[in-house]
Formats: sequence, C-alpha cells, structure tokens
Amino acid sequence: MAIKANLIVDQGSSFVTTLALTDSNDDPINLNLYTFSGQIRKHYTSSNSTSFTITGDGNTGVLTLSLSANSTANLVAGRYLYDIEITETSSSNITRVVEGIVTVTPNVTR
Repeated sequence: MAIKANLIVDQGSSFVTTLALTDSNDDPINLNLYTFSGQIRKHYTSSNSTSFTITGDGNTGVLTLSLSANSTANLVAGRYLYDIEITETSSSNITRVVEGIVTVTPNVTR
C-alpha cells in the first residue's frame, strides 16, 4: 500500500524532494532493480499530465523527484493529484509507493 504524502510546489520555481524507500526490515530497497514513473494530474481521469523526473540511488534507496521551473510555470495554481510507481525490471511488477495531493501556489514574479 502506498504511503500518503502531500506536496507543495511553487509555480514557476524548480521543485525537488526525496523519498527514502525501505523494506519490512527497514533496510534500503536496492533501486538498481527498478524503473520509476510518476505524474501530476488535475483529476484522476484528466488526459493532461505533468511527469516528474525521477532518479534513484540504488545503495541508499532514495528516490529524487523533480520538476523544472518551466514545468511548474505551466501548472495552473490549485490542487492536483499525484502518485509515484516503481517497476521491477525482472518481473515487470508495478508498485505504487507514494500518492497524495500537490498544491501549486501561484507566483507573482514573472
């Protein structure tokens, strides 16, 4: 089951956050065995999405999620939904590891 984590993204600014993934023994998950994907959508059924850039550190189990300033500038201020999935490369098993609400705060400076 995915953990719930809400994010705040400043419109027009670069965004970076990290997520540490551990197994049931609290040991870091070897992320070298996975690929990653994650998107932001206004609603579950929205056809438009913004994708996170995701990198994983295989030794520490830390995923880094990022959005460029250009990507966040194209998001209208408001509430969105997101989730992050990891796919095991050997079996193609997909696991949703985190999900939640993204609040995009408006910017004034242009």
